[in-house]
Amino acid sequence: MADTLPAAHAHADAHHATSTGISNEKMAMWAFLASDCLLFGALISTYILYRHKAVAGPTPHSLYDIPFTSVSSFVLLMSSLSMALAVAAIQRGDERRLRVWLSTTALLGSVFIGGQIYEFTSFIRRGMTIKTNVTSGAFFVLTGFHGVHVTLGILMLLSLVSLSIRGKIPQAKAEVVEIAGLYWHFVDIVWIIIFTVIYLIP
Repeated sequence: MADTLPAAHAHADAHHATSTGISNEKMAMWAFLASDCLLFGALISTYILYRHKAVAGPTPHSLYDIPFTSVSSFVLLMSSLSMALAVAAIQRGDERRLRVWLSTTALLGSVFIGGQIYEFTSFIRRGMTIKTNVTSGAFFVLTGFHGVHVTLGILMLLSLVSLSIRGKIPQAKAEVVEIAGLYWHFVDIVWIIIFTVIYLIP
């Protein structure tokens, strides 16, 4: 009877693991992020191709507020630190700190989204919309698409907070938080690239 217990556990582990030793859930997230890399790569390439093609109206470069966007970007990057602390908390079984750091990460992400909404409305008031020219169109599509990803990440984090409050994310399920962390770090890394390409390169 005792010999059958390890075999049962091994069978359960095999059900959730791939041949690489990574769980199916984490592998699925890596696959999703890989496909997202291709999509963001296409959007960034499109912006680079059309950034100097504007034929009418203001262009993003003429309206940028670099200091404001830099602060907003710093806030998003700091959310990666709080996300890492959330993962560390659940790995050592500290569910209270898990909720604190997940909530902090969601708050920082919300501040970033608020800054992006402010920037978008400011551009629109000053005459630049998604339809103004090809440059502005490429800008709004790229940054807006990233904003959607951040918003989905915030909803994911708030869902984890809710599950944790109900006791559904014990230390044994730390990988759930790790997978959310992979997504959040990916979103932050993509923003570093977008910020560099759009705002910093002349």
